[in-house]
Amino acid sequence: MPLYPEAAEWPNAGIGPSADGNVRVVLTYCYFGYFGRDAMALTAADILIEDIMDWGVDTVFGLPGDGINGIMEALRKRRDQIRFIQVRHEEAAAFMATAYAKYTGKLGVCLATSGPGAIHLLNGLYDANMDSVPVLAMTGMTYHDLIGTHYQQDVNTQALFKDVAIFDERIMGPAHVSNMAHLACRAALSMKGVAHITFPTDLQEMEFDGLRSKRNIPKHTSASFQPAKRQAKPEAVRAAAEILNMGKRVAILVGQGALDASDEVEDLADRLGAPVITALLGLAVLPGSSPFRTGPLGLIGTLPSEKAMEECDTLLMVGTSFPYIEFLPKPGQARGVQIDINPERIGLRYPIEVGLVGDSKLTLRALLPLIQRKLDRGFLEAAQRRLAQWEETMDDRGYQDVEPIKPQVVARMISDIAEPNAIISTDSGTAATWIARQLHVKRDQKFSVSGNLATMACGLPYAIAAKIAYPDRQSIAFVGDGAFTMLMGEMATAVKYNL
Repeated sequence: MPLYPEAAEWPNAGIGPSADGNVRVVLTYCYFGYFGRDAMALTAADILIEDIMDWGVDTVFGLPGDGINGIMEALRKRRDQIRFIQVRHEEAAAFMATAYAKYTGKLGVCLATSGPGAIHLLNGLYDANMDSVPVLAMTGMTYHDLIGTHYQQDVNTQALFKDVAIFDERIMGPAHVSNMAHLACRAALSMKGVAHITFPTDLQEMEFDGLRSKRNIPKHTSASFQPAKRQAKPEAVRAAAEILNMGKRVAILVGQGALDASDEVEDLADRLGAPVITALLGLAVLPGSSPFRTGPLGLIGTLPSEKAMEECDTLLMVGTSFPYIEFLPKPGQARGVQIDINPERIGLRYPIEVGLVGDSKLTLRALLPLIQRKLDRGFLEAAQRRLAQWEETMDDRGYQDVEPIKPQVVARMISDIAEPNAIISTDSGTAATWIARQLHVKRDQKFSVSGNLATMACGLPYAIAAKIAYPDRQSIAFVGDGAFTMLMGEMATAVKYNL
């Protein structure tokens, strides 16, 4: 009788005599838990990369290091399916992941080694966090059984990322990977923020033997995802329409949440006779040729936008939580309506009477049929006259022929010569002022910057990510000398990938 009579029923079991005459049982693999792939052929890092590929990830920005050797090998083996863009500094990887997500709407992904590599990601990840951008950050960690022992690069990355990340977990072994990968991707995309996975270096190379806890049922999670397209409640839409119809001097302030609703914003502005003011991240909502655009607001804003805010009796905010409240109407001056996908942002900057929680495009479409066309265009025409005067001043500064050349001249030349579908990335600081005032965005162009974090050094990485995402489109970085020198090493990245 065999020593293990049940062995003949095991998958791929072989039974035969050994040289000493004893029975030998050979198992090529055993299903203690199987999740849909050849478990014994995959390492934990292999599982991670295949899982994020299931979420549509095709590009990872990062810098190799000993703490992520397993992940790098998994990427190398799949180099025909997923691109690894090697940067010169991990901060740039996080900026590129952020910009990639901003410009494509996809999940941005960055990768850094343990300790200092992970630390370097943080500034770029705060950019994603504060602009509500979906980014997955993967970091290495020291050997799992040396964590907390003051070993080399023994940084508690999970604690380090606690503030910046909406999802922040450590992988505990191969059977844990898929759970974490799917949750991280889903959290970043659904909550529009940073998800962080940290992965001890030795566990990355561990092969999955199928062992898992009895509660961790195989294949219980997946990459199925549908973004929320929330629409505001009908009764709230009717209340908002009533306020907007009663207003005599309506102003519209738009941000990045309105980038996909350009036509609806312009239609609404036409019906209301309303000037449209832009937060910096919303600069591309309306083209520079729109008769309703008055330009940005705030420290980098225009006089006609500031005057519109000072004189309006009704304010509609669409997809923005513009931070400089001193440039908004004084509380009590104007009745307020706000559209935002995030209910937490309703009433954050201004005492709103009606908040419409929903997707900007869908909500505006529901609102438009209820809006009466205003015959009195006086408020809009006053804003248009001021804008014409403002543009004369900007033309004088943008076309001045002096030496040394003024930054306004460079910004205006970019506006004039940029291709119709160019992607323009700028840096924070004074450079943002020049481009915000001199750039007349065309309808098919894209524009972005580090908005709420307003960090320097983002411009060049943003432009690189834009070119990687859209290789057939012109990508322009408008940066100052200070910001450029912070991450000028990324010029080597641009050269390496023939951008």
